[in-house]
Amino acid sequence: MKMKPLNALLVAALCSIGLSAHAAITKEEHKLAVKNADASYKSAKAACSSLSGNAKDVCLAEAKVEKTYSIAKTDGDYKNTPKAIYDGRKSVASAEYDLAKAKCGSKAGNDKDVCIKEAKAIEVRAQADAKAGTKISDARADASDAKRTANYKVALEKCDAFAGDAKAACVKNAKAQFNM
Repeated sequence: MKMKPLNALLVAALCSIGLSAHAAITKEEHKLAVKNADASYKSAKAACSSLSGNAKDVCLAEAKVEKTYSIAKTDGDYKNTPKAIYDGRKSVASAEYDLAKAKCGSKAGNDKDVCIKEAKAIEVRAQADAKAGTKISDARADASDAKRTANYKVALEKCDAFAGDAKAACVKNAKAQFNM
């Protein structure tokens, strides 16, 4: 099954969700981005109304993929949690699957069956990648916590060289530095 260049770019962008730092956005920016995604979807949906049959189904599915991707990206930027990123990746994978199935609608017989199986395989791979990305993110967070704790213990050990107020100030600084 071949993807259009736009869809290939969306899949590539989907894979990057969670792998790069997200720019935190405000609640208002999130609402505006979702509103813009909805407006773009309605516009694309209206453009599909002139089509019929399978071409219309594909057009609508493409519009849905774009909306789903925009909302997933916005939610990831707003919530900035591994779960939000995972949920976004899963929703885009599902929308991509629906698009691939719609593209299979113009085929018949075994070609259609193979096309649908390929589409499902792509969805399963994308969802597995999303889950793996979440595990990687969790592992990085765990490693970061372990490093921070180890460095905090080193700083506390260095404080043992002091006594009285100097030691208390050193411990206070270590706690502040390592958020303990």
